[in-house]
Amino acid sequence: MHPAHLNPLSRADDAPSALAWTHRLTQLGPRFFTRLQPTPVAAPRWAACNEALRAELGWPAEVFDDNHLQAFAGNAVMTGSDPLATVYSGHQFGQWAGQLGDGRAIWLGEAASKQGPQEIQLKGAGRTPYSRGGDGRAVLRSSIREYLCSEAMHGLGIPTTRALSLVASPEPVRRETIESAAVVARVAPSFLRFGHFEHFSAQGDTDSLRTLADHAITHHLPECHARTSLWQGNVYAALLDEVQERTAKLLAQWQAVGFCHGVMNTDNMSLLGLTIDYGPFQFMDGFDPGHICNHSDHQGRYAYGRQPNVAYWNLYCLAQALAPLIDDQEMTLQVLEGYKTLFPRYLGDAMRAKLGLTGTLAPESEREADWTLVEDLMQLMAAEKVDFTLFWRQLSQAVVRQSQANAVTEADWSPVTDLVLDRPRLLAWLERYTARAGQTHLVSMGPRMLRTNPKFVLRNHLAEVAIRQAKAGDFSEIDTLYNLLQSPFDEHPGFEAYADLPPDWAGQLEISCSS
Repeated sequence: MHPAHLNPLSRADDAPSALAWTHRLTQLGPRFFTRLQPTPVAAPRWAACNEALRAELGWPAEVFDDNHLQAFAGNAVMTGSDPLATVYSGHQFGQWAGQLGDGRAIWLGEAASKQGPQEIQLKGAGRTPYSRGGDGRAVLRSSIREYLCSEAMHGLGIPTTRALSLVASPEPVRRETIESAAVVARVAPSFLRFGHFEHFSAQGDTDSLRTLADHAITHHLPECHARTSLWQGNVYAALLDEVQERTAKLLAQWQAVGFCHGVMNTDNMSLLGLTIDYGPFQFMDGFDPGHICNHSDHQGRYAYGRQPNVAYWNLYCLAQALAPLIDDQEMTLQVLEGYKTLFPRYLGDAMRAKLGLTGTLAPESEREADWTLVEDLMQLMAAEKVDFTLFWRQLSQAVVRQSQANAVTEADWSPVTDLVLDRPRLLAWLERYTARAGQTHLVSMGPRMLRTNPKFVLRNHLAEVAIRQAKAGDFSEIDTLYNLLQSPFDEHPGFEAYADLPPDWAGQLEISCSS
């Protein structure tokens, strides 16, 4: 039974669609979702259109015409789409939260693309049966952050949901203050979360749990079949194995770029190992393993340095949910043990790459020695609160200069050593580093490091400037940032200010779960 105010299927406004739709999710049946229509917003206008993503997916230019503006605003329904909201449950801040679900995201269907079927969601398109008293809206501020950060992560090569469009509306939305509404059209092969599986497991609905798992394996994670031989033919153990490896890779990539998610609840964890649900995220400025980017996280559960362990805890929750299907407790725990081996290896490889120390090492002892080199540097960076992104970029550029010099001098390292107070400590480390690399390897290391350590990330203050301008009706800064973040490893002459140390006022910005 739908709440009357949702008026789930009464809309008749249709818009022509330039997309070819399929709806494999709807084949699961009504236990998994509720069909409903988006809630219209007043006077929508394009704030951003992701032309690069549109071209990448092979979708026609018409997806950004006036008809599709109305559809991506939630004011019309594209012909062939089948709007719905899915149900899931989950753990939030370590506590079981019970039923949750798509509270402000409406799933339109799967659109055929060059990369296979892509699910499209409208985030901020109005109430659903799972809004838990909320208005189902997103505000312009948070929508700009999601649009830019999902594309920034893609530019960094980190798995993520994508953002196709950003629609702004003057319609008022009450949060801490009155703000204006916005809708992000986000795209992914699947939006399945750990919480979808927790939901049916908690209900004791093993049939639905199996149906969901089979759907995920068949349509989204067929790689599981190749893993079954590792687990005595148990395809559900193979599913957990695939997810834990994807999660380990993702977390290593987050840590390597200094990314803090801010709210790693199980309902915010993607089954496909994508970065999903951009809320109180932050790319760290000054390096601090204990950094808490989410001002709603009063206990520091989701601090930067705790993210890898939280991911393991979340995987354990997923394992508990899948336990009725795996039906072998010892095997389930054995699958989870893989994370403890894989994550350190993936992180080690990522950090070695940041130092230009790529390639296969023969003895494990050399890999361990490289990790000691990494750890010593990170301890120095933490002690100095040195700017994370700037340090790694300056180190990369310094290595390029060193490779071109006849001899290594202290002055040649000055752009790096100028970032710290304890220059002797850093110089001693640099001496160990260059000894490990060897002069002959420096020549190839520098260019690789410049392709590994970005010049540009979406710092909070950069997003804030774009938000302030957008509130005044100027969306141009969104485009500027988007263009920089699409290719964050390039130099982009004339935009050096976007890679500088943050201004003093940036430290006063507070990002919370409402962001």
